[in-house]
Amino acid sequence: MQKHHKNKLCETKVENFTVTAGNLIIFQDVNFTLNCGELTALIGPNGAGKSTLLKSLLGEVHHSGNLNYFDAKGKHLRPIIGYVPQTLKFDATSPTSVSDLFMACLTNKPVWIYPSKFIRERVLKNLSRVKAEYLIDRRLGALSGGELQRVLLALALDPLPDLLLLDEPVSGVDKVGMEIFYELSAKLCAEEDMAILLISHDLDMVEKYADKVILLNKKILKIGSVSEVFQSNEMKEIFSTGYNFFA
Repeated sequence: MQKHHKNKLCETKVENFTVTAGNLIIFQDVNFTLNCGELTALIGPNGAGKSTLLKSLLGEVHHSGNLNYFDAKGKHLRPIIGYVPQTLKFDATSPTSVSDLFMACLTNKPVWIYPSKFIRERVLKNLSRVKAEYLIDRRLGALSGGELQRVLLALALDPLPDLLLLDEPVSGVDKVGMEIFYELSAKLCAEEDMAILLISHDLDMVEKYADKVILLNKKILKIGSVSEVFQSNEMKEIFSTGYNFFA
């Protein structure tokens, strides 16, 4: 069932996406629709093409096919896309703070110049969305894995996206941090009415928080509710053939 954006339907349509590398097909003829206010989990075995699909949606990987976004009035627009990677590579011994990271991403000012009141308030507002205001002056290297991912989530929310892509954002995060991240994502999805596409191998979390599931293995095998996909023959086939689902 489609959810509503400000009482009207809005959607992002992924149409006929195909990515190849020479003669190798990464995935082919991928079609699905993401609705505002809906958290969609993208699952599949290692090598299924999940991360490549997200990168192709971002325009970072050459692909064929179309990405179309329609607002609440049915107007065709270019969507604002937010992205949270699996992790952020940085020098853990660096004195760079959370505030410095936002400063570097949101302004053209040198990061060693203390943020203006406007920028600091903007950063606090974004961090408040993920309940992490207290981290604003924390050094990046002092953050836990879960805290860092929440900071990256806050950064991905400026500007507020129509579509938020999360690429295994809690890989290596402990159970508590994982639960917090999923809760925040589901809450953002509902309150901000954005569409979220989340790559995950945490099937218990997917079962608890996802509105819809896409099973991918070089092509779409199954799309539907959690129960429809988890109980499908396609899902059983993935597990019975010895695929490494959790790599």
